[in-house]
Amino acid sequence: MDNSYVLDSYALIAHFEDETSGEKVRKFLKAAQAGKIKLYLSVINLGEIYYNTHRERGSKKADEAVFMIEQLPITIVNADMEITLEAAGLKSIHPVSYADCFTAALGIKKKAKIITGDPEFKLFGDKVNVEWL
Repeated sequence: MDNSYVLDSYALIAHFEDETSGEKVRKFLKAAQAGKIKLYLSVINLGEIYYNTHRERGSKKADEAVFMIEQLPITIVNADMEITLEAAGLKSIHPVSYADCFTAALGIKKKAKIITGDPEFKLFGDKVNVEWL
């Protein structure tokens, strides 16, 4: 495994919903816990997980999801000016969700692979390096 990875919300949802691809996510989490790799998550994608969980399961489950993510060996990165403008630039030329653009922008900033199974990331072409679930 390389050293740095950015988790897309797709990856964490696969982990929490115990999907088949969630097993691969658990391997990354174990490697991060052991200090072998570094995992990042954009605060925008944390918000995406929150609103999806809130909409589908209510506010209590959404709060629990955030609490559980905060316990994982993941660094949550705020959307500063540099990341926001990179995400906006990506959004201006790629027909993908704005939240996915923040994942991509963080991957670019950290020179990290993006962990996802979301096919939208194919639309970025060689702008981002993806570890597919």
